[in-house]
Amino acid sequence: MTAAETAATDVPVTAPTPVVSVKPLVLEAPGRGEDLRVRVSAPVTGSGLPVVVLSHGYGSSLDGYGPLADFWAAHGFVVLQPTHLDSRTVALPPDDPRTPRLWRIRVEDARRVLDRLDDLEAAVPGLAGRLDRSRIAAAGHSFGGQTAGNLLGLRVLDPVSGTEEDLSDARVKAGVLLATAGRGGADLTPYAAEHFPFMNPDFTHMTTPALVVHGDKDDLPLSVRGPEWLADPYVLSPGSKSLFTLYGAEHSLGGITGYEARETTDEHPGRVALIQRVTWAYLRHALGMGDTAWTAARQVLAESAAHPLGRIESK
Repeated sequence: MTAAETAATDVPVTAPTPVVSVKPLVLEAPGRGEDLRVRVSAPVTGSGLPVVVLSHGYGSSLDGYGPLADFWAAHGFVVLQPTHLDSRTVALPPDDPRTPRLWRIRVEDARRVLDRLDDLEAAVPGLAGRLDRSRIAAAGHSFGGQTAGNLLGLRVLDPVSGTEEDLSDARVKAGVLLATAGRGGADLTPYAAEHFPFMNPDFTHMTTPALVVHGDKDDLPLSVRGPEWLADPYVLSPGSKSLFTLYGAEHSLGGITGYEARETTDEHPGRVALIQRVTWAYLRHALGMGDTAWTAARQVLAESAAHPLGRIESK
């Protein structure tokens, strides 16, 4: 194990437990054009379990993000993973009339999952009566980060209606935004402005506590500003926020998108292990389940600590 991989264990974590994962659970979704398929992962033991809705990045599905979903579930969370319409498994044609509204349908997917939480709970053997509905978080990577952000108060100027609507959900108490797009307008490349007109987030109303995670080598062809663009959800939003910057990380942040995922350009098991621990610690802290691990994470990843993998700052 390298020094960097060893450094990932500086953030303490509870012992893992076995996990049960059920897929696909199908929720009727009138008006969507496709029923909503969901994966639910949960520890086989424990009660009062908090819930995380995990929104995948563009093209992925309920089968993605195993390194996060499996870890969170093994350490006490119930993880709900909807498959959005942009998934490769749906194979929506580019000229589908729903395409301009994909960003919004994603938010509706996440809300539908919460609306149907009783049904999802009942469909998983042994899960009934074990959820804590007062502790719900939203997490997402890339396009999924914007989806999770909408639940936290991020607003989008809808390119179809021309309106900016509040789609936040009071049930969601905290968020984790991973490699999430920053400000639109002049900060976008011409390609992004043409192909992703919904990429115009307004963070000024995103008041729900959140951890923003970004890589300092994540230089997407979507912004003219380089990797710092993905820190905007932290810099431009009010309220209690923390920023976790990962050194050397590109868009897949070392491999969070899946085990041996083809999207990973910067494979780094130690980085993934640290993300697992830090996000878990933050979620527990933000949902009022204890601060020990989060306090330790902030101490070892303080800007003055010279940690080899990254740093945390908060406001």
